[in-house]
Amino acid sequence: MSFDLVDFFAYVLFGLKYLAIVLALLMFLLGLDDLFIDLVYWGRKLVRRWRIYEKFKRADEERLYAIAEKPLAIMVPAWNEVGVVGEMARLAASTLDYENYQIFVGTYPNDAETQADVDAVCQHYPNVHKVVCARPGPTSKADCLNNVIDAILRFESEAKIQFAGFILHDAEDVISPMELRLFNYLLPAKDLIQIPVYPYAPEWRGFTAGHYVDEFAENHGKDVIVREALTGQVPSAGVGTCFSRKAISALLEDGDGIAFDVQSLTEDYDIGFRLKQKGMKCIFARYSVTDPKLALEQPWAFGMDRVFSQVICVREHFPRDFQQAIRQKSRWIVGIVFQGTKNLGWSPRGLLNYFLWRDRRGMITYLLTFLVSLLCLVLLAMWLLTVIAPTAWHYPSILSTSPVLAALLWLNGLMLINRLFQRGWFVTRYYGLVEGLLSTPRTIWSNFINFFANVRALRQVMEMGDSRRVAWDKTTHEFPALTKTHRTPLGHRLVEKGLLTEEQLEAAITSPIRRRLGHELLLREHINSTQLVETLAEQLGLEWAPLNPFKLDKRLIDAVPRKIASHYGVLPVAEDGNTLVLASEGPVSQVSLGAISRQLKRPVRCRLAPQGRVTLGIRYWCASPRQNKEVHHMLEVLERHQDDEALLERVSHHQVLLGNLLQVRGMVPPSLFNQALIDFDAEHMSLGEHLISRGMITQDILEQALADQASEQQAAYRIVREVA
Repeated sequence: MSFDLVDFFAYVLFGLKYLAIVLALLMFLLGLDDLFIDLVYWGRKLVRRWRIYEKFKRADEERLYAIAEKPLAIMVPAWNEVGVVGEMARLAASTLDYENYQIFVGTYPNDAETQADVDAVCQHYPNVHKVVCARPGPTSKADCLNNVIDAILRFESEAKIQFAGFILHDAEDVISPMELRLFNYLLPAKDLIQIPVYPYAPEWRGFTAGHYVDEFAENHGKDVIVREALTGQVPSAGVGTCFSRKAISALLEDGDGIAFDVQSLTEDYDIGFRLKQKGMKCIFARYSVTDPKLALEQPWAFGMDRVFSQVICVREHFPRDFQQAIRQKSRWIVGIVFQGTKNLGWSPRGLLNYFLWRDRRGMITYLLTFLVSLLCLVLLAMWLLTVIAPTAWHYPSILSTSPVLAALLWLNGLMLINRLFQRGWFVTRYYGLVEGLLSTPRTIWSNFINFFANVRALRQVMEMGDSRRVAWDKTTHEFPALTKTHRTPLGHRLVEKGLLTEEQLEAAITSPIRRRLGHELLLREHINSTQLVETLAEQLGLEWAPLNPFKLDKRLIDAVPRKIASHYGVLPVAEDGNTLVLASEGPVSQVSLGAISRQLKRPVRCRLAPQGRVTLGIRYWCASPRQNKEVHHMLEVLERHQDDEALLERVSHHQVLLGNLLQVRGMVPPSLFNQALIDFDAEHMSLGEHLISRGMITQDILEQALADQASEQQAAYRIVREVA
């Protein structure tokens, strides 16, 4: 019996020996595959170092500022993203070094919480638009994006503009301040632009989230660069991707009005190949900035490199939970390996086929890695048995009798060291030495995650019978959420404060002449401008202060060009350290404040002022050459009686800006008006002329609005004439 057992183990060892040879040979071939990418990358880097960078200066952010801003649209699919969209919009508005962009968020009719969250964001940020998909969710990311593109095209038709780029982002993305300027610079010469993605590094124990750090750092630091250099094709990462208008138009034409394949789980990956087949130009843009303030903020760590760490990129949190990571990666595998093979097939171009093979080899690679790990555990157990029980049967090592296996293991060992070095190098250059060292033990954990993700993907495809029938298994996103605030309507606030009765409010709301509620209440003399601005400031959570438009510091007025003051409806009223305080009659969006700050090259903040005071101040300090005599006379009289608060109050009630009047009367929707303001230049034409040239209003509508404005202004002139 013991003899049979000994024979059994002998046969097992014999089988393990040949299994080890086969596995070692396959791992060697896969190692050569990776080594080829390494050699091309470093060879190319050396050539560029000595033949390009020695002769030409590296591009920096100054080049990006030289191009005028083109309209850009950001597409964000959102399913169960409560608290996430608001934070993204806030960060984008406060950090993006760009103004001419709109964010379109795709929501679902059966996701009321996300819709409500987006509605709240839209109130604060006029460049954020809610899109409700036609079908209940979750459908697929592609289906959501198709609904978003449809909404973008409608917005274009109404706003009379054409977006130059369509940018793909997830709700949890943290966007680099210079991202839109980079896209703006490369459009329309490039049709697909992909920037690097760098996950946030977790604490050192977080191997699940950490393995994303390692994979993206190497892939977007080396592999995609080689792919682009050899084939000209760039796969979209699903975030940080910009499509040119030409690309979107071609996709819409191919799909008979549908750009993204609704049955694909990795529609972004597919599009990279579809555009390449059409001969369009793709680029993976690794663009570094010299000013750290224009890069995404991160703590400095030993080993980091400026060129890597200050690259224009996207950052986001990836799953920390093991099961969530498997779900996400299995979705990628189904989309790229199974659906990609079925939808895209293979290319007639050898080099592109090579990279398609690299995309799809995961099913083989991770199975081999798992089998190698099991084999190592078996051999380790057998070795431990001889140590623990030295009197037991001893078998010769499977390595000692096989020079081929020994040679393969030595070669694989050297290539493994190279693999770990390559990964550690690219992680270190962006995240620092500690993360680079952690990438080695995380590699083992990464192999286990990828193996089980492959198993799950294979099981899903086998259960469905067709890879295209696998549903969108969305990953839960992580992002610090904004605090929700309930905004009580202005009229109700005034009633609660005892400044207004319900009857007075109802009469003002139902007035046959459409005006802003606050303006209507002032004209009816139910409240004064101080009570209005104080209540409005409470509602919006903003500061306010009284303002006499004729008693301002000339030095501050001169610090703000007339074009900026009249364009944004603001007046400089004070300084708080290096921060310039601006006064406005309504909330100024964070996008506009960011644009003002960049133009003035100093930080700014805004506070509210009573109705009509900023309008009078702009007309007084920033007088247009087209200003009529009656306005000029009114301002002269008010300046002489500038200490007469009662007079200033009465005249201010009748100051109405043309833009506000057009919006209140429903002649121009606020979102379209804000877009039209972006390229409005008061130095060359009036606002009315600009809106007509954009096709947003007709001459008849302008004349009607000007007549309404003149009627209000005539009341102000009569008050002034009484004093004069």
